[in-house]
Amino acid sequence: MEGHVAPSVMLLHIVGAVCLMLWSLKLVRLGVTRGFGANLRTALSASTKNRVLAFVTGAGVTALLQSSTATILLIASFAGQAMITTTAALALILGADVGTTLVAQLLTFDLKWLYPLLLTVGVILFGFDKVSKAKNIGRICIGLGLILLSLAWIRESAEPLQHSETLPIILKAVGGDTILALIIAILLTWMAHSSLAIVLLLMSLTTSGVLPVELGLIMVLGANMGSTIAPLISTMRDAPAALRVPAGNMVMRFIGVLAVLPFIGHLQPYLELLGTDDARLLVNFHMGFNIVMALVFLPLVGVVAAITRKFFPDKVASGDPGVPRYLNDKEMDTPAIALSSAARETLRMAEYVQEMLEDTIKAFRTNDEAIVNRIRSKDDTVDRLYNALKLYMARLTQEYMDKDDADRYVQILTFATNLEHSGDIIDKNLMPLALKKIRNQGSFSTQGFKEIENFHNQVLESVKLAQTVFMTGDIDLARKMVEGKESIRQAEVEASVSHIERLRERVPETIATSSLHLDIIRDYRRINSYMCTVAFPLLEEKGHLRKSLLKTPTAE
Repeated sequence: MEGHVAPSVMLLHIVGAVCLMLWSLKLVRLGVTRGFGANLRTALSASTKNRVLAFVTGAGVTALLQSSTATILLIASFAGQAMITTTAALALILGADVGTTLVAQLLTFDLKWLYPLLLTVGVILFGFDKVSKAKNIGRICIGLGLILLSLAWIRESAEPLQHSETLPIILKAVGGDTILALIIAILLTWMAHSSLAIVLLLMSLTTSGVLPVELGLIMVLGANMGSTIAPLISTMRDAPAALRVPAGNMVMRFIGVLAVLPFIGHLQPYLELLGTDDARLLVNFHMGFNIVMALVFLPLVGVVAAITRKFFPDKVASGDPGVPRYLNDKEMDTPAIALSSAARETLRMAEYVQEMLEDTIKAFRTNDEAIVNRIRSKDDTVDRLYNALKLYMARLTQEYMDKDDADRYVQILTFATNLEHSGDIIDKNLMPLALKKIRNQGSFSTQGFKEIENFHNQVLESVKLAQTVFMTGDIDLARKMVEGKESIRQAEVEASVSHIERLRERVPETIATSSLHLDIIRDYRRINSYMCTVAFPLLEEKGHLRKSLLKTPTAE
């Protein structure tokens, strides 16, 4: 920037550059989570068996996401769903805090030549089909290019501040009050929701000669402390297991900052052993602080987890089964993870439908009206879970899904819908038949009830298979389901023929329950048909289905 620049214009440029950096960091994060979210989830989940492995994985994932806040929220959601323990989550977070320093180290190099290349490649890749991985890679490249551009913009905009007469007075006042400097950095980091952005800003201001090194070191500590606030606030309404993760991170950061702060004025000579460049002094301190934090607290994460458990004990499980357990709005930006949670909630629906089906035969056998009421209560639960799932899926946009995620989206919604329909058949069709039998004091013939039990067992097996096929996509089991559908159709025909034969023989129980018998068989078959729909898309994709059951007409 040449010539005299008004302070207001200068400030506007710096604020604009910081906003561009924040938006660029989010762009990179979205590209990584939407393009590779499932891989990140798998890596995080698989690393929790060992603290050191968890630490390394946390560092690697955060280096990709370029946001320890995003990683912490992701880990907290896993802990809230009981997928990982608080101890493992805290080990991951220690790695995440180191991971963000790796990005800061990389960005201290002079990479002006790189951002035009990244922007060019990113725009080209971003033009690909909207559900391709290439589009998300393009988004990442654009974000990285804009981060480098924003850093150059900050340095250029801040350079005239070196000659300001007012700024040294302000900085002297702030630098003379360590607590004030710390609080300012904490608030800036909380507002920005990114310690990386604030550290990079401090680095640029130090490079421009605007910010004294010692004051910069204090504010780096504040940035580390401030990074704990946003995740804590975001998880306030989540399960205690999720809240314990950012709370534990805050405890460790608070102890670390208090331990280092008294010695901040004596650290510069030691930091200069690694290089005298002012920007690198700040970044090296940022990295060193987080590495020391990891060395100190990695053996103690179990102790920190126990402390947070005392402050945030597990709540008594909700007595309302109709409340979803796994649907988390914070996962919306990562379709692969959100779909996984939706699939788990769908399996909960399937478990209730299976229990309802198991109870139907008991209701017909025992004439117990209490069983009927229990089944109807479970159907209300299935309906509420289905409505919650529908709303969740409606908010989950398909715009950023690749083909596999889009197919999974349809599969989950279809299976959930068919489960709800199956529950309605049990509630609105089979249960009225059970009540009719109870109130008329009817009973099936021995042979007739045996046929119903056999039919029930085949359909129950189909419901269990449907859940396995839904989760695993096993082609052999899908074939078994469809083959079983033909067996059940044949069994229905045979049961109807046998029933007619008993009517001809004037069996009293058969005559009294004739309409019940045929209607029960029909409704069981309908449930089976709904369950088998989960197998058809898999078999069709693998070419295991004919396009039509009809023969091609021959010319006469």
